[in-house]
Amino acid sequence: MVLGIESSCDETGAGLVRDGKLLGHAVASSMDEHARYGGVVPEIAARAHVHSLAPVVHRALDDAGLTMADIGAVAVTTGPGLSGALQVGLAGAKGLAYGLGVPLYGVHHLAGHVAADTLEHGPLPDPCMVLIVSGGHTSLLLVRDLARDPIVHLGDTLDDAAGECFDKVARVFGLPYPGGPAIDRAAREGDPKAVAFPRPLTGPRDDPYGFSFSGLKTAAARWAERHADGELPVADGAASLQEAVADVLTRKAVAACKEHGVGTLVVVGGVAANSRVRSLAEERCQKAGITLRVPPLRLCTDNGAMIAAVGDLLVRAGAGPAPLDLSIDPSAPLEYAALHPVARAARAAAATAA
Repeated sequence: MVLGIESSCDETGAGLVRDGKLLGHAVASSMDEHARYGGVVPEIAARAHVHSLAPVVHRALDDAGLTMADIGAVAVTTGPGLSGALQVGLAGAKGLAYGLGVPLYGVHHLAGHVAADTLEHGPLPDPCMVLIVSGGHTSLLLVRDLARDPIVHLGDTLDDAAGECFDKVARVFGLPYPGGPAIDRAAREGDPKAVAFPRPLTGPRDDPYGFSFSGLKTAAARWAERHADGELPVADGAASLQEAVADVLTRKAVAACKEHGVGTLVVVGGVAANSRVRSLAEERCQKAGITLRVPPLRLCTDNGAMIAAVGDLLVRAGAGPAPLDLSIDPSAPLEYAALHPVARAARAAAATAA
């Protein structure tokens, strides 16, 4: 059984997975503490992880009806994310692995989002197309064996990610943080055709699978400014913004599936919880004859279950555990699911010894 620990941002998560089955998990969020600042404050997040880590692990064990003695391996997010937050999770994971005498695995946070879907729908098809959409990341990936093979990037965001666009525009619209759910709620009462917001990077000469939401964010801000002397039609703005984001994401994802002959699209990450992204993806996939897989809402946002899912895949694939000097990499690129960076000081000492 693998214990997974996630602490890359403002959620402290622990999950327990064995043979691809989720046995129990728990999440503690410090989101309310960040809301008054309009975004995540790294120092507040790190302190919240210190207070929440042990209770969250015990809650996950209680949820599964298990004890510490049942843990056979520990997996932990080692990047990307907030440096201080990642350090808290890694320190806790190292302590547990050492105390229990079990192997430790470093996991890439985004690979965790990909693996989250396996806890609901079973093993990923080989190959499959994966669209990751979150507050800090928007990527279109070709995935084969998640535990063994390199992950192929077809496209990534060039500036603001989709979730970041939602958060920043929500602030301009006077909506609360986090912006994604607030935009989704407001959009229910609006007209998605009310505002002709641009669809970035969808021209014939543009990067076919790259993403850019900075210009869309700016267009929404300029639109709001034009209503400075009157009442801002927030619902229409939110619905139109959401439609533009969902249109770009799903259009590129379905096009990638067609070009690469892939029959399954997996949409993961926090923005995968957005109602319009989910419904438009379903509509376009059904029309194109593509199978759509989206995790349940509870597994879309950051959680420890997804990290345990990757750890479970690595264990079953016979992957070697992390070295004792495992470190964090706050800006780690997504190349493999396992992420075992070593601290610079340790690398320098090893090079000197060699």
